[in-house]
Order: sequence, then C-alpha cells, then structure tokens
Amino acid sequence: MLLEAPTVPVSPIALLHSLLELRQEITKEGEARFQQWQSKIKRSEFIPSARNLAYYLALRWRDLRVIQMALMPWGLSSLGRIESRVLPNLDAVINTLGALCQTHESLPPRPPLEAFFAGDRQLRRQTEELFGPIRGKRHVRIMVTLPTEAATNPQWSITLLRKGMNCARINCAHDDPATWEAMIEHLQAASHMTGQPCKILMDLGGPKPRIAEIFPDMVRLHRGDRLRLTTEICPDGVEIPQFTCSLPEILPQLEVGQRVWIDDGHIGGRIVSKDTQGVELTITHCKEGQRLKLAKGLNFPDSDLRLCPLTESDRQHLAFACRHADIIGYSYVQSAEDIALLQRELEHCCGDRADQMGIIAKIETPKAIRALPEMVVQAAGRQPFGVMIARGDLAVEIGYQRLAEMQEEILWLCEAAHVPVVWATQVLENLVKKGVPSRAEITDAAMAERAECVMLNKGPYVGLAVDILDDVLARMEAHQQKKTPQLRALHSWQPYETPAIVRQ
Repeated sequence: MLLEAPTVPVSPIALLHSLLELRQEITKEGEARFQQWQSKIKRSEFIPSARNLAYYLALRWRDLRVIQMALMPWGLSSLGRIESRVLPNLDAVINTLGALCQTHESLPPRPPLEAFFAGDRQLRRQTEELFGPIRGKRHVRIMVTLPTEAATNPQWSITLLRKGMNCARINCAHDDPATWEAMIEHLQAASHMTGQPCKILMDLGGPKPRIAEIFPDMVRLHRGDRLRLTTEICPDGVEIPQFTCSLPEILPQLEVGQRVWIDDGHIGGRIVSKDTQGVELTITHCKEGQRLKLAKGLNFPDSDLRLCPLTESDRQHLAFACRHADIIGYSYVQSAEDIALLQRELEHCCGDRADQMGIIAKIETPKAIRALPEMVVQAAGRQPFGVMIARGDLAVEIGYQRLAEMQEEILWLCEAAHVPVVWATQVLENLVKKGVPSRAEITDAAMAERAECVMLNKGPYVGLAVDILDDVLARMEAHQQKKTPQLRALHSWQPYETPAIVRQ
C-alpha cells in the first residue's frame, strides 16, 4: 500500500516499508507476466529486457506520484528514471533508505554498478543490431526517405551519407522495384566510397484507406454539410455528394455516431445514418469551402476495424525486400498476431535469414498502443526490432491533444524493453520543403534526441535538414540521455565574480 499525500515530510522508515512492499508486489506480478511471455522468446539476450519490461508494467500500473514526492526531500527521487533498470533502481533506493534508518531488517542486496547500467548498454546493443554502427559525436541515428532522384543521381547518396545519414528509407507506396533497385545500388556504392555504413529500410504500405472516387468532381465543404461514403457511386437521384473508399470492406464495420477524419484530420465528420450501401456523414470540422480531393487518407478512430496488415502488394514487396533490405517497416500493425503474421511471411520469403531481418512496427492507432508490450515481446524475442511513432496517423486517431502524452508513454515503455524508437512524421518539415525551419520544429528536433533514430521525409532541402539535425542532436546529447540530465557544464553564463569596486 502506498503512502497518503505527504503534507508533511515522511519519515525514512515509513518510506522504506512502503518501498519494500512495492518491490514485493511488482516482483510477484512482473514475474507472472514474464512467465507468460517466456515461450515466445527465442533470443536469450532479450530475456533480461522482457523481464524488466514485465516489472515496469507492474510498477506503472500504480500511481507513484505520492511516493516520488515523499522521496524528494531525501534526495532519492530516482523512480522517475527507472525505465531501463526497474529492480536495480528500487533496490538502490531501498538500501539507501535502510542506511538512513540504520535498520537491521532484511533488505535486498545493493545492486552492483554493472546491474545498474546493464539496461542502457542493452538498449545500445539492440540499437546497433537494428541500425548498425555509428560514427561521430552522436548516438541518435538519422533516417532519410529516399526520393526518386536517388535512383538517377548517384551523387545524392554520397552527399547525404557525408552529411550524416545512417539509414535510408524506401517507401513502397511510391516508385517501383526497378527504381528501388537503382536507389539501393547507388546507396551501396556511396557507402563503399565514403566508408559510412547505412542500413536500408523498406516501408510496406499496408491497408491505407483513401478516397477512391468523388461525385460530383468538385465538392467544397462547410460545417453542417452532409456527405455519403458509399460502396459505389450512384449519380442518379442522390442529392448529396458521394465518395468511395479504396477499402470498401471497411464500410460494414462502421456504426452510427462514430467519427470519420479525412486528409490527415483537415476534414472531420460524424456518421449519422447507415444502410447496406454505406453511411452518411455530417461535417463537423473543416475550413469553410475546403475541397474534397481524391487519394486523401481516411481515418476511423472510433471503429475497431478488422483489416489484414499485409496486403497482396505488401507480400510482393516483401520478396524484393528480403533480397535487398535490412529492415522492414510494418504499417497498420495492431497486435502480436500481426507481428507473427509478418514473421511467417519472412520465413517464406527469406528462409534462414528471416530472424536476421529487422522489423520496425509503426504505431498508428490506439489499439496498437494497447497491444505494444505483447508486440514487443513477439518481435524482439526473435529478431532485431524497433518501434516507429507514426505521429501523423496517430495524432488523427487519438486526437492531437493526446499525442504528446502517448508519445511519452511509448518512449518509456520501449526504454523499459531496451527497444529502439524512431521519431517520425514532419520532423523539420518546413526546413525540408522550404529551406527555412520554424521555431517549433527546431524544438521538436531537439526533443527527438530522446529516441534512438529520427526520420526525415523527402524534400529539396533534406541535405540542409540533415546538417542541422546532426548539429542539434549532438548538442542535445551532451545535455541529456533519454530523460536523464547529463549536467554538462553550462557556458552560456560566466561564473559570478565580485565586482572590482566591492573587492577593493
């Protein structure tokens, strides 16, 4: 049982008893969860990470704010940096409190230095296994999405590698296998020439719902307008605009009252009626007169959609990826079963190399967030694995006001599992597209230091963006590792000196 709110300083002996009880509870609960996972873990090196994750989940089911505040006056508020080392952190605090109390109670042994930093080293190892070694002053990798130009201009890859690109992303939703092969040939030649290693990620498109048809061709929307999402356009006798979805199997899964977002959340509506042919929406969010456009994405945040994350195109692209890529980007993954599906496909395509192929799961929905611990164990228990915070779709699905909160929780959970994270979507977007960064996105880039890799999208100024991101990440790493301050000396202010007139 945790302490009540500490309106007055709490005695160290009361804190000690609370922490001993907490340790007993999380060890019991965490070990039970770990035992459920153990049969899925094929890589022995992931066993300590899985156990630490199980203990972390048991710990964070509890509200620790009261006990954390009670520890602060004693200089022991280290539970806030416990992710990668749950038991060593707890045991260190317990032993220090025991020394303060001069108690003769039986305490867990004080953890050795090796145990205290083992989680950080394991995260570094898992990051290097997925993304390869890195040179220079920073540890955070930079991933760059390859433009079509990379297939025709060999100098593009040479320039980006020299600037600091560590991983190249090929978006399978664009271009074609011949173009991808040319990109990879130029990248490998550039890597050999520069001596700069570079992993190749092939990002599967997944079942992305988009607007397929619109009737009439020109539809401008206002709040309160009605729209019909239908399986088939019927021009005759229909008074309101219609549009279809590229994945018509979604429509029977929708229900009245659920929200529909269009074009990355720029247009929003709510379902007001349903029939066998589709649903009718009332527009609740949009700019006045905003145009409905073909191929724009659709999101259904309130709907529990049952879609296979591997499309037929994805399966075809996997065969190419198994011959040329190091990492698979997995879109719309929402469960451990989805991870297992990809692993079976990799066995089919890659044979003996299946367990060497890295997987990066793109977290895009609330369902994926809820299933993240099980997905981590299913994937990282078998092969190199990372998590991408796909902030574009995720923001639309959970609401922009919750994005920062969920971003933090994903970072914490992955650190507890010693799994690398990719910070993605619109990083330095203005800089990449226009050549001038906004102030907000520079701050966002600095925050990205807490991940293990940062993804830049393609644009005419991506080389400049890599230059600036490389500098920002190197500077921030000197100040902070994950969420732990490094306490580097600050040179922006000079030490205080007594004015000469006073010294005299």
